[in-house]
Amino acid sequence: MSRFTDPQAVLFDLDGTLVDSAPDLVAALATLCAEIGRAAPDPVAVSRVVSAGGRAILRRGLPDLDEAGVEALLPRYLDLYSARGNASTALYEGMEEVLRDLESRAIAWGIVTNKAGWLAAPMLEQLNLASRCGALVAGDTLEHRKPHPAPVLHACALMKVDPARTLFVGDDLRDIEAGQAAGTRTIAAAWGYLNGGDPHAWGADDVAASVADLTSSLRLG
Repeated sequence: MSRFTDPQAVLFDLDGTLVDSAPDLVAALATLCAEIGRAAPDPVAVSRVVSAGGRAILRRGLPDLDEAGVEALLPRYLDLYSARGNASTALYEGMEEVLRDLESRAIAWGIVTNKAGWLAAPMLEQLNLASRCGALVAGDTLEHRKPHPAPVLHACALMKVDPARTLFVGDDLRDIEAGQAAGTRTIAAAWGYLNGGDPHAWGADDVAASVADLTSSLRLG
């Protein structure tokens, strides 16, 4: 692993990077399937696409749906997911220690996610992260979403940090593309959902195989 010294800030993707939200997203889909008389989906297969969002989850769990069907079911699916209240969502093991170490060294951290704000903000509240997070830029905060650089640049502006001295950590190619376009350094989170992708092929400055590996990369250990 390369080591990055003296960053001003670290930005994280949310689902699949900072938190493991797959259990709640899969459970909401199982509830939806029961409502419409369909068999419960394969939880492992659905988990792999969590970082791609609700539409991708519906496509994976209900592969015979056309796009009109996906759009028709999406609001109900998101309502069911919201109603679960992130009951089984948690920070990845070791991530709390990463955040505490950043805070102890006065290194700002924030979140750039394509998840809608009305879902992301309550998650941070329930995980007791909202008051600690320097910026939350959600999928509906701006006109553009990742892989466009605008959300990353907006997060840097909110935290008053230089993108060139900021790290962006994410488990999806879009995270790496957004960070690179914004001028940050990037770390691919290989512990995330990935959907069969190879994080070593994304062109990130580094690849962290685990949260412990990320700790080493950030000189936190």
